Amino acid sequence: MEALEQTNQVEGTVSSLIFQNEENGYTILRLDVKGEEITVVGTMPGVSPGEYLAVEGGWVRHATYGVQFKAETVERRLPQGLKEIYHYLASGAVKGVGKATARLLLEEFGEEALTVLEEHPEQLSKIRGITPKRARQMSEAFRQQMGMRRLIEFLGAHQLPLELAVSLRRSYGDVALEVLKANPYLLVNEEYEVEFSQADALALSLGVGPEDPQRLEAGLIFEMAHNNVNNGHTFLPHRKLVEATSALLEVSGELLEECLESLIQRGELEEEPVAGQDGIYLPALYEAECFIARRIGEMSRAELCPPEDLDRVLGQIQSRQHITYAPEQRRAVELAAQRQVMLLTGGPGTGKTTCLRGVLALFETMGLETALSAPTGRAAKRLGELCGTEASTIHRLLETGFDPQTGRLVFTHNSYDPIKADAVIVDETSMVDVPLMAALLDALEGDCRLVLVGDPDQLPSVGPGNLFGDLIRSQVVPTIRLTEIFRQAAQSAIVRNAHLVNRGEVPNLRKNDNDFFFLYRRDPRGAVETIVDLCRRRLPERLGIPADQIQVLSPTRRRGTGTGALNQALQAALNPPLEGKGERRFGDWVFRAGDRVMQVRNNYDILWREEGGLRSGMGMFNGDIGVIRSIDGEVITVDFDGKAVEYSPDMLGELEPAFAVTVHKAQGSEYRAVILAALEGAPMLMTRGVLYTAITRAKELFIVVGDEQTVERMVANDRQTRRYSGLRSRLVKEK
Repeated sequence: MEALEQTNQVEGTVSSLIFQNEENGYTILRLDVKGEEITVVGTMPGVSPGEYLAVEGGWVRHATYGVQFKAETVERRLPQGLKEIYHYLASGAVKGVGKATARLLLEEFGEEALTVLEEHPEQLSKIRGITPKRARQMSEAFRQQMGMRRLIEFLGAHQLPLELAVSLRRSYGDVALEVLKANPYLLVNEEYEVEFSQADALALSLGVGPEDPQRLEAGLIFEMAHNNVNNGHTFLPHRKLVEATSALLEVSGELLEECLESLIQRGELEEEPVAGQDGIYLPALYEAECFIARRIGEMSRAELCPPEDLDRVLGQIQSRQHITYAPEQRRAVELAAQRQVMLLTGGPGTGKTTCLRGVLALFETMGLETALSAPTGRAAKRLGELCGTEASTIHRLLETGFDPQTGRLVFTHNSYDPIKADAVIVDETSMVDVPLMAALLDALEGDCRLVLVGDPDQLPSVGPGNLFGDLIRSQVVPTIRLTEIFRQAAQSAIVRNAHLVNRGEVPNLRKNDNDFFFLYRRDPRGAVETIVDLCRRRLPERLGIPADQIQVLSPTRRRGTGTGALNQALQAALNPPLEGKGERRFGDWVFRAGDRVMQVRNNYDILWREEGGLRSGMGMFNGDIGVIRSIDGEVITVDFDGKAVEYSPDMLGELEPAFAVTVHKAQGSEYRAVILAALEGAPMLMTRGVLYTAITRAKELFIVVGDEQTVERMVANDRQTRRYSGLRSRLVKEK
């Protein structure tokens, strides 16, 4: 889709709706502009045929549907005149009113029909066939329409996204506008995702004073919910919370102390000394952290009776799997037989997979129904392939969906409806955050076994907490740490160098080995050109590794070797435009059939279908990578490892190009070949943990493109952003 003209305005009457997404208000409609019909697309929730719209936006050309007008702002006017009013009512916009009833209303009330509908429903029963009950129902339906209209007008007047109207109505119903005016700061809640500065500006414009307690309390909650959670904390120290909020709102700390105390007394925040700090928690995170400590503590103390013939069983497993366990590996499998919960950790090449297979075989021999899971789809697929059985994401194991009242995530399985499993094995546990672990533990039967596997030296979870690290460092949970690098793995330079980096030692970059290479490039342009050549020509032709099995990584999204620049260059080289190849522009990116893309947020109610339509299900998750198979008009179809998902235009914000992704996004995945751009980035991103995580994503080949000094700085930079978490100290208390 390409722009045709500068911003413009069109006015006219809606003649028909082509498409309308009730979840977010994205609409495609036909607008009658002085007798000529045009197609208008954009966020226009609740719009109905017969309405008069004044739309500002711009003309664009769609590859399939031709010229369209893309709406940026929309002003709505109620239908005027008998013709417009009839068209509006006859369209079915008002529940209970069709063509026949619309005609009767106009015959009785003329141009006052809409006023009667909203303000004098008792007069409707004058019409034969309309009972008082039906009159009330018709009036209520129309008032709902008017409520949505006024809410949209209010949002538009304050330069707020119109799609908020759908979410607000879902949360607050007919009184959404009144609730919003009474508390504009509710917009910063997770489900609305409005910047605090926008909500603050709205509140101030509505007469909220700079030192109003409502504003001060909203600022405190915002700092907790956004700056806290987004930085991985489960709590904030009292002093830091007050200081940060004081800077945000430009008010004194003394005023904030009073409001903070009020929030704590009302239960909207929790305060408790923890980990040597006077900690302030959001209630949900406080409850989750306490629950994990209590449940893991109970499970850690539980000792189970192993099979009487455990030695014979382990001998049979080793014989079937054609292996002989090293002492640490045998201890790991034995521990799984004896304890309800255990941790298994170790770096690359130390035999975690061998242990996992052994534990799974042991559980099967014991007659236990075992569920395998991982935080991401790619990690779950890899786990299933390694263990030769089905594995799922934790979210799918819990069966996720939306609460229609709140629009928030809910899990089907919990303490009232537990998972049907005798044992659960979770891989890549370092990626699991506190809320997700609490939900998993809540869904386990009382005697269910739990095996948590991971590498604590990889990057921590994106969400709040430092769960896996806290579990290990607490020394409360039975733990096996594998340290021996086996001979076959030791032959891999990927494995050897990963361990060197983890110990703070710089690999010998001048010694290009069989599976680990360094290509020196001084400037970003040269680095990008080299990476493109590796993907397009050198690796496919010389090593037989096709481009779709190579993953380019970067520590950063921005700058010359960030994922933004790399994706542009890689798309141009690997998937250039061709006649007949579908395209669709979204923001700065042109999606094209054949592109590799990533789902970048959890969407629990998106429908997928397997090839052939034999199976279907709900939910795609942050980090899932697929390929665009087709672009048919407004719909982009993406294939996620055999699961086909259709994306309408309003959903494209959930997709990003994935020829190159950040190291953080690659967690839990393994690729045949990995190329890391190591040239520039913010110090907080150019760290040892990022480099170690990048190296351990490669299965057969790892290539660094950049300069030696950058790699050396990354190895030396063992900076780990401190996360305020009370789980470790709570576990110790449970011991």
